[in-house]
Amino acid sequence: MTHNTPLSSRTLRHLPEAGRRIMTTAQLRSHGVSTAELNEQCRPGGAWRLLLPNVVLLHTGPPTSEERLHGALLYAARESAPGVPTQPGAGDPQRPVYPETMITGLAALALHGFAAAPALLALERVDVLVPRLRRLRTTGYVHVLRVPDLPAPVTVTGLPVAPVPRALADAVAELTDAGVVRRLLTEAVRDGHCEPAAVVRELTRARLLNRPHVMGAVDSLVAEGRAVAEGRLYRMVREHGLPDPVWNVDLRLPGGPHLGGLDAYWPGQAVAVELDTRAPRRDEDALWSEYARKRERLERLGITVVHVTPRKLAESMEQQAAVIRTALMASGDRDPAAYVVVLPRAGT
Repeated sequence: MTHNTPLSSRTLRHLPEAGRRIMTTAQLRSHGVSTAELNEQCRPGGAWRLLLPNVVLLHTGPPTSEERLHGALLYAARESAPGVPTQPGAGDPQRPVYPETMITGLAALALHGFAAAPALLALERVDVLVPRLRRLRTTGYVHVLRVPDLPAPVTVTGLPVAPVPRALADAVAELTDAGVVRRLLTEAVRDGHCEPAAVVRELTRARLLNRPHVMGAVDSLVAEGRAVAEGRLYRMVREHGLPDPVWNVDLRLPGGPHLGGLDAYWPGQAVAVELDTRAPRRDEDALWSEYARKRERLERLGITVVHVTPRKLAESMEQQAAVIRTALMASGDRDPAAYVVVLPRAGT
């Protein structure tokens, strides 16, 4: 091998494209590069440069966003043998290239396609998750988050990336701008990346809900989640041929107490639909008790209440439509329901 000359394309042709531009020192040694040759190539004016500890950029220009991400993962990845990062083998092509690590935080959100996340090259750092017992430190542009349990990664452009709820929580933990937090959480639900409950669970796990700017953003998240779920409910009625209900109503007994709000109601059949858009919080048990009391009160009056979650509407809309259709058809076999007053829901 000639000094000041990158590894030949013939030597590296079996590697992924990113692997021809960035490699660990262990990988280079496995390709026959001696320590002396490595030092010579990485000296000032040489053909390569050290991007991170034991991670070498095989050119002297600025790293691309892809090279920064691969470099962060190469630095953080668990090694399968002394000094040798895991690579996919011919007999196991699905074996992960970067075991026990993944990209999270704003970099992960950018990979997931979030418009509210900064461009990858604009990020000063890349967050990576590794197991807590790993003795690995933050260095350069790589911010290491050591955690008890790694989530199952998703693959985006060939890279292991934290699921959206986890990436959001890791990003929010470092953000203080309420507007940015709100935009990220709202986009997660509005664009269908995940359900509000999954985000709130991760924020709760990370103990972030006691921060005022996060709580305010969660309120926006829940409101956005409700709007998305209502849109799915309208579409279900339309696309599955259900009769039109009255939407967003309050029920009262004549001259009596308020019975509760409903998202959809068929007065002729005394069938109601209630969307469960609660986010899991500390007062969840009390809120669920309130839901249960309202449902019991309505059913004592002969009103059938169908309880629907946003997730069920997203994943099994046809099945939910069948449940409602069955309740409507069964209304003729029930005793007549008590007379109730139907009013527009306050604030709609």
